[in-house]
Order: sequence, then structure tokens, then C-alpha cells
Amino acid sequence: MSTPDDTFEQAARAAGALRIAGVDEVGRGPLAGPVMAAAVILDPSRIPPGLNDSKQLSHKRRVALAEILQDCAQIGIGSASVEEIDEHNILQASHIAMMRAIEALPERPDYVLIDGNRVPRGLNLPHQTIVKGDTKSVSIAAASIVAKIARDQLMWDLAQQFPGYGWETNAGYPSKRHKQALIDLGVTPHHRRSFKPVHNILYQE
Repeated sequence: MSTPDDTFEQAARAAGALRIAGVDEVGRGPLAGPVMAAAVILDPSRIPPGLNDSKQLSHKRRVALAEILQDCAQIGIGSASVEEIDEHNILQASHIAMMRAIEALPERPDYVLIDGNRVPRGLNLPHQTIVKGDTKSVSIAAASIVAKIARDQLMWDLAQQFPGYGWETNAGYPSKRHKQALIDLGVTPHHRRSFKPVHNILYQE
């Protein structure tokens, strides 16, 4: 597994960009909760060591890095609701969250590095898409960490209001416990009705 570096950021700076934002989303696969995205502009002189795809890091390491990033980077966080996911589809909702994260940055970026191979609709800034960008670009890796921590915290909070689904540990993903709770406890307002396991319970004959 490759570890991210600042090759893409250096290339953008060499082309004249000053504020380079990495953008990533988290939460496309869960049955419940919003999809969230983060945009992070790193200070090239203060890049925290150990940045990586959030999925490659322990929870403890993610939390530590997210706290460091709060002090040394510009951060924007955006989300798209379950209603928007059901209305638009998960890909479009992911892009809505990405655009909101970019707009939430304290300063407008000059250049945007986007995880994946699709450009969010309406993005009118110079940009580059990078497949598996969270394993290649430190800015996108930072965004993946920030987005993951923010969404996990939100799902933990929702788990206190809707106990039994295991959201404090599964973050809304379709674990065995979560799927069984859907059958036993029913569908909450935070479930994605367009996702098949939820849809099937709502509209079973």
C-alpha cells in the first residue's frame, strides 16, 4: 500500500496555486446517516507526519491527527442529508457534500484535489481528480481523516437517540446487528429509504 505524499500539491504550487484543497467524502455505503465530506488546505511547512487514508489508521491515530489538523490546516466540512441522498442518489449527494465542504473553507482555494474520478457539478475552480487519492495526496488523506472523525461523531450522537442499531460502532453501515435491528425495531428518520435493505422493509408485502 502506497502512502500519500505532497507530489500533487507541489505540482499545483509550481503552476502558481497558493491554497490547495484536498477533498474527500465518507459514508457512501451506510444505510443510515448523511454522507459527509471535508476539504483541507494544508500549510506546506506544517504537514503532520503520518497522514494516510483514514481506513488505514486506527481510531486513536485518526483522532490524534484530526486534532493536529485543527491547529495547522484550514478545514471545511459539508454534508448531504438522507433526504438529499434519497432524492438525488448517493453519488450526487456525495458531490453536494463536497461542494459544501469547499464552500465552508475559511479561504477560497486556488486549486482542488478531488478523491475519485468524478468532478462535482458546479465546481468552477481549477481542479484535478485522483483515483484512490486518499492514498496518494496528503491533502486528500487529511480530508478523509477529518470527514471520517466528523461522521463517526455524528453517528455516535444519533446512536444515543436511537439505541439498538449499533451506530456507535458500525456508523450506520449494514452490519449484522444493524440489519437485524431494522427488522426488530423498524426504520428511523435517519435511514436512507432508497437503499435496498431499508426500502425492502418499508415496502414489504
